[in-house]
Amino acid sequence: MSRNAIIFHGTGGHPDAIWYPWLADRLAERGYRVERPHYPGINVDPIAELLPTVLEGHTFDTDTVLVGHSGGAALLLALLEHLQTPVAQAILVAGYATVVNGSEEPVLQPSYDWDRIRAAVDDLYFINSADDPYGCDATQGRLMFDRLGGTQIVRNDGHFGDHDQPYPSFDLVNRLIR
Repeated sequence: MSRNAIIFHGTGGHPDAIWYPWLADRLAERGYRVERPHYPGINVDPIAELLPTVLEGHTFDTDTVLVGHSGGAALLLALLEHLQTPVAQAILVAGYATVVNGSEEPVLQPSYDWDRIRAAVDDLYFINSADDPYGCDATQGRLMFDRLGGTQIVRNDGHFGDHDQPYPSFDLVNRLIR
């Protein structure tokens, strides 16, 4: 079995920031082939333009684990909806499915086929904070959980890493990945 994991950074983020390298190292130690792509267009370019690049840039199969943070988690919703093959797991950290804080969110689709998304992943987790400063909070996690099932985990950890929130490791995500 060749397990692979893809870690998607958030809006304005970088694959070498916060807990992404730490998680990649932990997964590599466990035998995963790990990708941490850099997509500066997350939440800048319209999702209809960004999504084909993401779909063509990676291999997705039943041994794939997807991890997305913030805008990268929102990207996972569109990605899951358009996959041809289901993936093993998806973990959406500080994810959201509707406009937050009244800001423009090009990473969001106008609507989602929730049944198709649910069918595209075996094991789904939503990790949100009650105190997320950007509105990617437990309410957003509940919105997705209500439509998709899976497991919702609510913490009080802000945005789980940001330019002003050091978050060098994330043991919870590592433990959730089987």
